[in-house]
Amino acid sequence: MTHYDLAIIGSGSGNTLISPEWDDRKVVLVEGGTFGGTCLNVGCIPTKMFVYPAGLASAPAESSRLGVDLTLDGVRWQDIRDRIFTRIDAISRGGRTYRAEELANVTLIEEYVRLTGEKSFETPGGDVVTADQLVLAAGSRATLPDIQGITLPQVHTSDSVMRLDEQPRRLLVIGGGYIAAEFAHVFGSFGTRVTLAVRSDGMLRHLDHTVSESFTEQAASRWDLRLNTDVTGLAANADGSVTARLDGPAGVADLEVDAVLVAIGRTPNTDRLGASEAGLDVHADGRLAVDEFQRVLRNGTPVDGLWSLGDVSSPYQLKHVANHEAKIVAHNLLHPEALRARDHRFVPAAVFSHPQAATVGMTEAEALAYAETQGTAVVTAVQHYGSTAYGWAMEDSPGFVKIIAEQHSGRILGAHILGHEASMIIQPVIQAMSFGLDAHTMARGQYWIHPALTEVVENALLNLRID
Repeated sequence: MTHYDLAIIGSGSGNTLISPEWDDRKVVLVEGGTFGGTCLNVGCIPTKMFVYPAGLASAPAESSRLGVDLTLDGVRWQDIRDRIFTRIDAISRGGRTYRAEELANVTLIEEYVRLTGEKSFETPGGDVVTADQLVLAAGSRATLPDIQGITLPQVHTSDSVMRLDEQPRRLLVIGGGYIAAEFAHVFGSFGTRVTLAVRSDGMLRHLDHTVSESFTEQAASRWDLRLNTDVTGLAANADGSVTARLDGPAGVADLEVDAVLVAIGRTPNTDRLGASEAGLDVHADGRLAVDEFQRVLRNGTPVDGLWSLGDVSSPYQLKHVANHEAKIVAHNLLHPEALRARDHRFVPAAVFSHPQAATVGMTEAEALAYAETQGTAVVTAVQHYGSTAYGWAMEDSPGFVKIIAEQHSGRILGAHILGHEASMIIQPVIQAMSFGLDAHTMARGQYWIHPALTEVVENALLNLRID
C-alpha cells in the first residue's frame, strides 16, 4: 500500500490541479487512456481543427450566390489529419513526459483503477493506493448502442473517426446531437455523402426549439437526413463496405456505406471507477453526485477529502465547465477552511457545424415554465441576420439571434443564436448575464460597431418589449 497527499484520477482538467503549491508533497496522477483527456485527444481541439478546413472546403458553394465563382480542387484527407494529430500527439506526449519523468514529487499510473474506498483505489496488478485527498476527474466515453454489428471495424466513434486512413465516400452518422452535427459538416464539406439516422423528429433537440427546428431544416438541405429512424443492425460486406438496416417512417430499408459514426452521446466513467460499489452517490444518468463545492456525496453527505470535476460528475460535458470546476477544486484542496462554490448559472455552449449554433441560459420553454412558477412574464425577440447591413453583405436570411428576458426587470434569461460565427457573437450576452446587465442597459448603454454583425444582438435587445 502506498499513501499520497493527493491522488487524481484523470489527466484532462484534473491534470491542472498539480500546481507549484504541491511541489513539496506526494502526488499521484492516474490515466488509463491517452494522456490529456477527451478535449485534447478526441474532443473539442481536434474536431475544431477539422471544422476550420471544412469551412474552407464549403466556401465555393456559399460564394457563388454572391457572384464569386470558386472551385474546390480537392481535399487531402491524410494531410489534414496528419497536420492535426502531429500537433495533438506531441502535446499529449509532452504532458505525459513532464508528469512521469520531470517532477520528482509526482507519480504517474498508466492504468485504469477501481475505487476500494472513499479515498483509496486498486490497480489491475493489485497495488493499493490511499490518499489524504482524492479527486475523481475520470471523464466520459462514447456511448455505443446495443445493436448487431456495433463492433465491426468500420464502426467508429469520435475517438477513432478522425484518424481514418482514408476519407469515406459514404458515411452513416447515428445520432442528432452536437457531435453528429459537427462531423456531418466536416465530412460533408470534404465531399463525403453523409446520411444521418436520428431517432427523434429533429436535430439538436437539447437546444431551444427555434434553433432546433431551423437547424433541422437546413441540415435536410445539406445531408441525407432520416428522422424518426432507428438503426437496427449493421453487417459487413465482402468489399469492405457496411450495410445498415434502417427502420424509419417509410418502413425498413438497407443503406450501404463505407463507414459508420456512432454519435449518440457520452457515458460518465463512474462504472469504470466502481463508484457505486464504493458506496458513492450516483445520478440516474451515471454521474457522480457532488455538492456546490465539488465534494462527492455518500448517502447525501459530502465525503471529507473526496472531490470530483468534469464529465464524470458534471451535467455539462463541456471543457470550459470542467476547467471552471478544476479551479474551484484547486482552491478547495488547499483552503478547506474557506471553500468556494462553483457557478453554473450561465453556462454557454456552441455547436461548430454549419450553421453554427450557440446558447446560454434558459430556452424559451424553460423560461415560460420559470415565469409560471414565479408569477412573472417573459418576453422574446428574434432578429434575423438579414435585417442588418452585414447580413445583407452575406445574403444571410436563415441566421438569427433570439433573446429571452424577464418583462418587468429586463433581466436576460437566455440567448440562442444560429448562424455565422454564433459562438463569438453570443459572448456579449454571456458577459451581460454574468455581470447582471439588463437588456435595456446593454442595448443602450454602449456603442455597437456599425455595420458589424453584432448589430443583430443589439437589435434583438432593442426589440424586447420590456416594461
